[in-house]
Amino acid sequence: MSGNVELLNASLARAKAEDRAALIAYLPAGFPTVDGGIEAVKAVVAGGADIVEVGLPHSDPVLDGPVIQTADDIALRGGVKIADVMRTVREAHEATGVPILVMTYWNPIDRYGVERFTAELAEAGGAGCILPDLPVQESALWREHADKHGLATVSVVAPSSKDERLATITAAGSGFVYAASLMGVTGTRESVGEQAQDLVTRTRATTSLPVCVGLGVSNARQAAEVAGFADGVIVGSAFVKAMLDAPDERSGLAAVRSLAGELAEGVRKR
Repeated sequence: MSGNVELLNASLARAKAEDRAALIAYLPAGFPTVDGGIEAVKAVVAGGADIVEVGLPHSDPVLDGPVIQTADDIALRGGVKIADVMRTVREAHEATGVPILVMTYWNPIDRYGVERFTAELAEAGGAGCILPDLPVQESALWREHADKHGLATVSVVAPSSKDERLATITAAGSGFVYAASLMGVTGTRESVGEQAQDLVTRTRATTSLPVCVGLGVSNARQAAEVAGFADGVIVGSAFVKAMLDAPDERSGLAAVRSLAGELAEGVRKR
């Protein structure tokens, strides 16, 4: 079975045709439970998210700040496995019809087996993967299997990336480019900053892929700011925090749906 890279491409193209940025939501699998995580994906899509990244919880999440680390810890203590991530992708995609990506570090895939992982992700209806710690020069094996199974390989670029390096990274990617708005870990911030706009400009000079900005966006004002210069706005920690701060799961689902609605309005105001 082929994955849904074309659905991802179509979703980004549709947002562009509507003269707006796409809203991309991140939520970890297995948080607060596997079933609760699936419901959370449904809730953000009901609120207005165009694309969802499902996080594969990891015991050493070097890119993630304290909010996502806390959620990952809850998921891991709940016994979440890669099979649960695949189930989350499958059930969330079947229920919503939107493209679902997996965001993960390389080690779990390497241990699980690249062929097995890509085949199962495609069979589950996944659209691709974001691998923030896999260097482009070591990504050939992954890309071979991802391409074979119709999965996007979303490249990650940072403000520290030199122009030549940007070109190398984006040439190996597909789907879209994930532009980290600043150096550091995930989390909400007061300002997304000028670094992000400069990075988007430099990245666009190297590729025709859409460039989507993540790290730091947490409200409609920031979403509108980023949507003014990026093709997509990626929000993770703010959704996870809304779930963590809620007194119960039902309230958490209502909170993430509401936040998605506010952010969806923001990306349309640009």
